[in-house]
Amino acid sequence: MATQTQQNEKDVQYLNSFLKNELSAVETYNQCIEKADSPDISSSLTTLQQSHRKRAQLLTDRIQALGGSPASGSGMWGSVAKLVQGSANLFGEKSAVSTLEEGEDRGRDDYQRDVSKLSPENRQFIEQEIMPEQQRSHDTMHAIEKQVKQLH
Repeated sequence: MATQTQQNEKDVQYLNSFLKNELSAVETYNQCIEKADSPDISSSLTTLQQSHRKRAQLLTDRIQALGGSPASGSGMWGSVAKLVQGSANLFGEKSAVSTLEEGEDRGRDDYQRDVSKLSPENRQFIEQEIMPEQQRSHDTMHAIEKQVKQLH
């Protein structure tokens, strides 16, 4: 059976993975907000970015409470997101929003895939504090994508 220290290290690893994804989302939203044609869409994207920023802070605090070092950047996924978003920027708001919607899908799926690998306390934290907000972001972004498709 894993010691508490080993379990904390494992949890920190998964929590840092989640944190990197949240930091990547914040970066990608920042780029997309600049491409939004509509003030309403820009406002909605800003609200979603703030939600990801809040989740990043919650994850950072949790990692520190476990004695870990929080990731300071989005790592490889951030680089991939920038490349994908750069391509989307060439094609405007519709493509940027589509990229964000795909990112929300990935974020939701990552949490669902890895939450069971956490200790009971950290699993509960993710299930109660992070995943409901991720689902709200996903659903909101899906609605925004439908709205943008109707406009274009």
